[in-house]
Formats: sequence, C-alpha cells, structure tokens
Amino acid sequence: MGIEVAEPRDYRQADLFRPSLEAIIDMGHPLVRLAGKIDWGFLDRRFGEVYAAGDGQPPLPARLIAGLFILKHMHSLSDEALCARWVENPYFQYFCGERVFRHALAFDRSSLTRWRKRLGEERLSALLQESLRVAHETEALARKDLEQVAVDTTVQPKAIAHPTDARLAHRAIEKLVGFAQRNGVALRQSYLRVAKRAAIMVSRYAHAHQFNRANRALKFLRTRLGRLIRDINRKIAGDPALAERFAPLRALAVKVRFQSQRQRGPKVYSLHAPEVECIGKGKARAPYEFGCKVSIAVPITRPKGGQFVLHAKALHGNPFDGHTLKIAVADLEGNTGVEVRRIHVDKGYRGHDYPNRFRVWISGQVRRATAAIKREMKRRAAVEPVIGHVKADHRMGRNYLKGQDGDRINAVLAAAGFNFHLLLRWLAALLRAIFLPALQSLVSPQPP
Repeated sequence: MGIEVAEPRDYRQADLFRPSLEAIIDMGHPLVRLAGKIDWGFLDRRFGEVYAAGDGQPPLPARLIAGLFILKHMHSLSDEALCARWVENPYFQYFCGERVFRHALAFDRSSLTRWRKRLGEERLSALLQESLRVAHETEALARKDLEQVAVDTTVQPKAIAHPTDARLAHRAIEKLVGFAQRNGVALRQSYLRVAKRAAIMVSRYAHAHQFNRANRALKFLRTRLGRLIRDINRKIAGDPALAERFAPLRALAVKVRFQSQRQRGPKVYSLHAPEVECIGKGKARAPYEFGCKVSIAVPITRPKGGQFVLHAKALHGNPFDGHTLKIAVADLEGNTGVEVRRIHVDKGYRGHDYPNRFRVWISGQVRRATAAIKREMKRRAAVEPVIGHVKADHRMGRNYLKGQDGDRINAVLAAAGFNFHLLLRWLAALLRAIFLPALQSLVSPQPP
C-alpha cells in the first residue's frame, strides 16, 4: 500500500515571517483560477499509486509534480527553463501548491526525469482526463461535443540528426571507441581521425555529384567499422561480463555496417534512439520523417473553449492508419466516458478495423449522408490545425524523451498541455466577460 502524499512544504519555522503568496499575487489571474478548478485530489490518488511505504526521504507532493508537467507543456519549456521560470514566477509556485514564495528550487531538476519514468503513460494520462473534466465543468466543452469526433494520425519526430549511411557509420565508430575506452579495452587502432575525414568527404562528393568518389569514401568508412568490430570481438572473447556490456552497441554497429539506404525492411536510424522509425506521410516538403506515429482525436463541432484534444497515443511499428482506429476510439471513450456516435477520418483510413463501420465516415463518402453529416464532414479538417499547434507550441514537434516510453509519455503530456492552454484562455475570456461590462458602466457618462 502507498503512503500518504506529502503536504506542500510550508511547515518550516522560517515561513512564519514570510508573506503568503495569496497576499502578493492577483487572485483573479487565469492561472490562479485554473489551479482552483483542478481536482488535485484525483491526481494525488493516481500519482500516489507509485509511492512505496518504508523509510527514506518523503516524496515530493503530487500537486508539485503534476503542476510542473502541466506548466512545462503548456508553455513549451525544457526542464532547465521550467526550473528557472519556477524560481522567479510566483504564479508558477502557487499553481504547484506552494504557500509562500521560494527563492530556491523545492526539488531537483533530475526529479522530473525520474518521475516521468516512475509514472509512465498510464498514470500521466490522468492529466489529459482532468483537462477534459475541467473543460466540461467550466462549460468550455459540452457533452454533445464528445459524440462526433475527427481522428487523424501524425508523426512525432525524435530529436536525432538526419540519418545518412556515412553519418551512422562514423557515429558507430565514435561510440564503439568511446565505450571501449571506458571499459578498459585497448584497441589496435581507433580510426577516429581517418573516419572523420571520410565522413566529411562523402558529403562533399555527394554535393558535387561525384557519386563514385562518394561511394568509395563510404566503403572506406564501412571497412574501418568492420575492422573495429572484429578487433573488439577478439579483445572481449572469453569475458562474458564484458561481452554482455558490449552486446547492444555491437549489435547496432553490425546493422549499420551492413545496411544501405535503398534496402527494404527495418533499419537503424539512430544509435542513441534505435526505436526510431522512418514514416512517409506523402508531404512534398518532408517525404520522410523519423520518429513514431501518433493518433489524435478532436471534436468535430465547434466547442466554446476551442478544439480540445480528446485522445493522443503514440503507436510504434508504423501501423496502417486504419488499424489504429479501434484503439483510438476505445482510448477516447475511456478518457471521456461518452460513447462516440460518429467518427470522421480521411481516406487513409479506408479498410479500417473499427467493428461498427456505419459510425465511421471517410472523406468523400457522400452516399447515405444526411445534411447534418455533410456539414460535419466539412469540419473533418479541423483536426489539422490542432495537430500543428500541438507540435509547434507544446513539444510534440521534436521529442527529447528517451525510448518508446518517452514517445508515449511526450504525446500524452503535449495533448494535456494544449488542453490546459485552451482552458487558460477560456478562463481569461470569462473574466473579461464578467468585469468588462461593469468597468464600462463605471467610466461611461451618466445621463442627466
């Protein structure tokens, strides 16, 4: 069983002489009002599932962790930038549950990484669910908006350099040499100097359209990589522990050694992120993107508060779009608790796997469509600008988190950050709607 969640750290004696945050901030600020709408107890229960009973330092408050993740993706901040903003922004501190202003971090920056790994996609999806609940409570999103949805997929690019055969071979040499040095393996020759020059010459020859010379330089790189792999195999033979440590990197280096740009099938596109996939979405400006596929769902109608993201899930293996629909709708209904009656998709979903095919409407499918459904079909493209904003403004456009777990976590947090950003604007608009008429009545001249 888990232990109770720690309270915000306001119990120290020095805090008795400090003014409370409520005395120095504007309590009508949208971020303060948003903090009052969120059910922090629900997030405490979901995040508290990972707490372990026993001795040791008390865990950080769940509200602090949840607030940091919301602020990070709401304002598209790195972990370092988030920590810097948290120290200097009293509204950030109030949102995270602090009672008095802190002049130093109440947590370590690396705590964010550890908490992401500890919580995982399943528990962090509570932030997306809570954003939808707050939207419904503040009337930014109505129940009827959840019955007709638009579903589409996009690519979440990984933070890797553009993969080329020369770059991958050179990088494999660098990593093998560095790993051997750290483990005390003396190599016959490292090839670092000649490999660097060969990698440079490959790009220069290719740019000058001297492809025979480029291929010779690439062959030189691959030959040196093969020599390095064989040298390491000889040096670690007979040492099972050392062979086990070298096994993952050596396997990737062997794949890089023998793969080529035009071969079919799975390939290695990054040595530090081998889970990366090559996905072609038919874009003229980006024929191929390197990352993973993400499914996004939004209301097909026009909710008062904006087009909220109802579902976001990273899908590995580059699945066919139609084979992701069943998973997407089940996850969407789990987030909202509302049964979906109509699903609008593009032509990439032809041959989908959703069991009730009469609820799925594909673009261009005008037969058996009523006037209301035809109006909804014209709104299917409303999902495209939402995808653009989530990628450009909420950290889905370049994922820096590690592994497949990092892909899934980043997709959920980016969607939650987008929703809370819409809620912030919605609460600010409500505040203006309440106080602007009263202010206008005060400044307008009174009739004689």
